[in-house]
Amino acid sequence: MEDKDLKYYAKVHSVESFGTVDGPGIRFVLFLQGCHLQCKYCHNRDTWDINSGNYMSLDNIFDKIIRCKNYITPRGGVTITGGEPLLQAKFIAELFEKLKKEGIHTCIDTSGMVALTEDVKRALNLTDLVLLDVKHIDDKKCKDLVGLSNKLELNFARYLSDNNIPIWIRQVIVPGITDNEDDLLKLKDFVNSLKTVQKVEFLPYHNLGEFKWKKLGLEYPLARLQTCN
Repeated sequence: MEDKDLKYYAKVHSVESFGTVDGPGIRFVLFLQGCHLQCKYCHNRDTWDINSGNYMSLDNIFDKIIRCKNYITPRGGVTITGGEPLLQAKFIAELFEKLKKEGIHTCIDTSGMVALTEDVKRALNLTDLVLLDVKHIDDKKCKDLVGLSNKLELNFARYLSDNNIPIWIRQVIVPGITDNEDDLLKLKDFVNSLKTVQKVEFLPYHNLGEFKWKKLGLEYPLARLQTCN
């Protein structure tokens, strides 16, 4: 697909029309295909490959959302997640611009591990809330856990704060990996340095997505790790 069309089509993994855990209220949740991270605990391993999934048009997705408008507003809205949704920032900006005209709350669930391009900034300018999944506050441990440095996501968080974009910080508590007391205190200090954080959520590690790795013929990296209670 030519680049000029990427504003009007998205590579979609799936759609959920009655989400209750991806932002405030009842939400229409759009899962976009494609992710450049390699999170060892990923529960949506099937979203990584950008060549999988299906193309859906902007108008098609917008129409699906509008049909749900009566029960997702005024307290809920639309959340775009993934994968890493900001890999398709042009499309998000176009969709959110239409949603804002309808008075629908917009939210992005992201790792923040993306460059702050003009397309990304435009999408964020139309975003009412960012669910920021902080992978690890320690850079070296972050690289081991997800395959990339945390510098981009920490810079991303500062950009949100500097531009008055509300944030919910999320971190998965993985036993022996993200539950170190010193690391959590460093995370606290970082969060306290931001001006627009409304909530901090610690999500217990689970292995419910392990079967997706196996279905793809892959070994689940944390297969021997005990889940959180």
